[in-house]
Amino acid sequence: MNYRPEGCIYDSPKNQRYISSQEGLSEAMNSGIILEARVKLCTSSHDLIVDLPCARGIIPREEGAIGVKEGNTRDIALISRVNRIVCFKVTELVLGDNDELTAILSRREAQLECTRNYISTLSAGEIIEARVTHLEKFGSFVDIGCGIPSLIPIDALSVSRISHPSDRFTTGQLIKAVVTGREDGRILLSHKELLGTWEENAACFGTGETVPGIVRSTEDYGIFVELTPNLAGLAEPREGIKAGQSVSVYIKAILPDKMKIKLIIVDVCCQHSEPMPFRYFKDSGKLDVWRYSTESSGKDIKTVFT
Repeated sequence: MNYRPEGCIYDSPKNQRYISSQEGLSEAMNSGIILEARVKLCTSSHDLIVDLPCARGIIPREEGAIGVKEGNTRDIALISRVNRIVCFKVTELVLGDNDELTAILSRREAQLECTRNYISTLSAGEIIEARVTHLEKFGSFVDIGCGIPSLIPIDALSVSRISHPSDRFTTGQLIKAVVTGREDGRILLSHKELLGTWEENAACFGTGETVPGIVRSTEDYGIFVELTPNLAGLAEPREGIKAGQSVSVYIKAILPDKMKIKLIIVDVCCQHSEPMPFRYFKDSGKLDVWRYSTESSGKDIKTVFT
């Protein structure tokens, strides 16, 4: 079983076959298969009504997520599922007087299986798939499998500093993340280590080129412009420039021994920038050590995964 973030298997032929008939739901129940469908309603008692082609699907409140039954997960975790795809296991099929089929479902059981067979096996340095679920000023919450949440702190999203996670991600986006450890049973994550070292990013540019960038901060001595999420350069001071603007910059010099890129702002292209596309220099396997700094710089900026 491949335990992926919610929404990844919904459109698959296998999932659609199982949820489209009583026979399919029965087979999935007997085999313990995890399925997906969209929540169309949260009742006043916080049961989730799931849109199934062949039945009325119900996830009882206590089966809506790990921790609801124990009182550790608030009901907002259920309310926020409306109009979103969720995973579940079929626990019971009930045929009513008018041959109306009701499927009793459990998202909690799917999450417990995912935790037991996948989440519990993860170790520091492993690169995993995640889906951005919502963004807060302090970081990005992600689904790391079957709706199980984790957090990537804002300072771990990229080397380039941002004011809010929405500068980097959009809700619903599938990303990669790297496990940094565990705390109180939760998986801890980072993202910047997958976006390349200073040298790898700088190799994408050449002196004399004019390229797009995003202004991240303005100081008395210059303006920091992001060229990639893990690479920023310093432009000469210029009036009227504000953080968040999309600009074009001329690359005046690339200095690996100082880990610096000197820039000149050519033009302001847009007052508000969209999240910059990013490239993963590593998106699978496992990291032992990630060293951002160049050998010639004399600096030792790194992450050690233990």
